[in-house]
Amino acid sequence: MADLSIEFCGIKSINPFWLASAPPTDKAYNVVRAFEAGWGGVVWKTLGEDPAAVNVSSRYSAHYGKNREVLGFNNIELITDRSLALNLEEITQVKKDWPDRVIIVSLMLPCEERLWADILPLVEATGADGIELNFGCPHGMPERGMGAAVGQVPEYVEMVTRWCKQNTRLPVIVKLTPNITDVRAPARAAKAGGADAVSLINTINSITHLDLDQMVAFPIVGGASTHGGYCGSAVKPIALNMVAEIARDPQTAGLPISGIGGIGNWRDAAEFIALGSGCVQVCTAAMLHGFRIVEEMKDGLSRWMDQKGYKSVAEFVGKAVPNTTDWKYLNMNYQVIAQINQDDCIKCGRCYVACEDTSHQSINQLIDAATGTRTYEVNKEECVGCNLCEITCPVQGCITMVPQDTGKPYMNWTQDPRNPRGENIKVEQAA
Repeated sequence: MADLSIEFCGIKSINPFWLASAPPTDKAYNVVRAFEAGWGGVVWKTLGEDPAAVNVSSRYSAHYGKNREVLGFNNIELITDRSLALNLEEITQVKKDWPDRVIIVSLMLPCEERLWADILPLVEATGADGIELNFGCPHGMPERGMGAAVGQVPEYVEMVTRWCKQNTRLPVIVKLTPNITDVRAPARAAKAGGADAVSLINTINSITHLDLDQMVAFPIVGGASTHGGYCGSAVKPIALNMVAEIARDPQTAGLPISGIGGIGNWRDAAEFIALGSGCVQVCTAAMLHGFRIVEEMKDGLSRWMDQKGYKSVAEFVGKAVPNTTDWKYLNMNYQVIAQINQDDCIKCGRCYVACEDTSHQSINQLIDAATGTRTYEVNKEECVGCNLCEITCPVQGCITMVPQDTGKPYMNWTQDPRNPRGENIKVEQAA
């Protein structure tokens, strides 16, 4: 049976599933319940200087699907609203009671070295396994010169990371903000500052929806609102891309990554791990469905690993990174064409409408004059293999994209004679 235990920047964990720094990890009661459910670790909700932050009411909103499924989750909650002393006391006791579980302490302070130097020994004394520097919070704290206000400035990231490395023996994980043009810049800065790892993504600036009667966005606080941090399954594609960018960047390659963003099941976790994450952090899914979701995550990942022959998580960390490249290195001579399985087709016509109205008019609608029966066939000469028909088809597997033998060798855009600036681009083979 697959071994789910991991070692992440020197920290041993019974499995790769950790709870992210958020409301589910804001007190001992929650963390103990999480450990009882089977989570391998937690990142304790962000601690700061006293007096503790003061939160508003209400704090959450959501972006819903058709059946009121929560696709995205928005919050305007700040860091812990409990005293530093109480949090440290609880961390100490929980770590003593659960020595085989990982406790990472998230921290957020102003950019003053003295403040970091003062708090780090206190955290270290709890027996915690590491610290996570919260450089990602996008609301409330940036106005005070913390959170994303630090994470968006690589020089600050490097500076504070170095302060922490000089004042603690604990592994230092830097949590990155996605509210930036190129996430590689702060990741490189974190590494330059001596970070043992990075974690990402933190939440994304967002407004989910409005009350059109009151003309105010949700969540509503006394007739007003503000942007908050967006998370949940909707942010997963953004998070995967940012994780991959860091994993394949020559300047940060090999830097341990804790993947965060829309992870709700074992498959999500496997995808983050395959793109370079040594462990994963979960928040929204636990808030919506409870701590017991980790049971399915562990069971599903273990079964999949057994099926694929992976004996440990480490065997497939970053396995997909070599297959992730820049657009200019993709094979211009590769071709796929859509194929419709007539036995599975329910004749809904969604593929035809999508292709006819918005794509390449490469699906023919054939109507039997006698019965009025409709049949849909792909015009292979016109099909460009864009995948739109496959995506819009409600029957999984009915439409497949079939690779074609073009008889042409690999050729990327830097080598393509149709490239108007090809002579100015260095000819390189795909990585």
